[in-house]
Amino acid sequence: MNILVTGAAGFIGYHCVKELVKDNIVIGIDNINDYYDVNLKYSRLKELGIEKNKIYDNTEIEGIKNFKFVKLDMTEDTQCLNFLFSKYNFDCVINLAAQAGVRYSITNPECYIKSNINGFFNLIECCRKHNTKKIVYASSSSVYGNTDKVPFSEDANVNSPESLYAATKVSNELFANVYHKIYGLSFVGLRFFTVYGPWGRPDMAPFLFTEAIINNKTINVFGNGELYRDFTYIDDIVNGIVKVVYSDFEGKNELLNIGHGSPVKLLDFIDIIETELGKKADKKFCGMQKGDVYTTYADTEKLEAFVGYKPKIDLKEGIHNFIDWYKKYYNI
Repeated sequence: MNILVTGAAGFIGYHCVKELVKDNIVIGIDNINDYYDVNLKYSRLKELGIEKNKIYDNTEIEGIKNFKFVKLDMTEDTQCLNFLFSKYNFDCVINLAAQAGVRYSITNPECYIKSNINGFFNLIECCRKHNTKKIVYASSSSVYGNTDKVPFSEDANVNSPESLYAATKVSNELFANVYHKIYGLSFVGLRFFTVYGPWGRPDMAPFLFTEAIINNKTINVFGNGELYRDFTYIDDIVNGIVKVVYSDFEGKNELLNIGHGSPVKLLDFIDIIETELGKKADKKFCGMQKGDVYTTYADTEKLEAFVGYKPKIDLKEGIHNFIDWYKKYYNI
């Protein structure tokens, strides 16, 4: 297939490209913004065979066998986006481009409207114009808000998000529903649950805690350590995405949880990192942050029935793999 992956320099995007290029032609786009260290994004691209000094804007595309990359901001450059659709006649689009982060959305709300709403609209408009029928897109467990009905089921009401980030993801789901009904586009929205692993984002807990403990810095433990998160290893996430891409969902509009299905208490999560590093964390216990939720817990039965998804990596193994990568990447 010819597949477009947006957010290809991001954490999940990088891992998806790495898997999909084995059997497909993949075109990756990313605006490489500075929400976190751009060097990590360039390093991911280098692992995919794209050198930093050969990354071009607009229609100049650099690449290796089965993978081409272009630096492109799909919130602004719809002309180039349309060019790519015309040139490659995509069989499937995987939208992983978004402004991430619940807490950042409180202080920088305009970024989320621009990236997560305008960018998503521009992308699905291209799909409509160029008759690209299959679209897989990233939603989030954040859409569930602070519900006490666990595990989270896709049938739950999601009209009370706790953050603007979550609200933009609900908006994506509503946009997809309308474009499916009116234009016949086929969608699978994947609600991700706390993804972690090698090449992970520096703004997320595994990275923040590991970095702080190694460098003898204090970690903030929000919710006084009583929060629960459904940590899901990156390989399990990618396995689920790829299974969905290869499935026949033409004519459908699905919303599916993709998580591990076994929430872990934040203090226990920190304990696993401490054990792996052989070093105790200096903890500062804090209350809840605005926009945060107490628990995430995925019911994955629907995805299991849809494509046979079953997560395989437990948290101890996943944290071991992440810290092993972290030490190698930062030469520790």
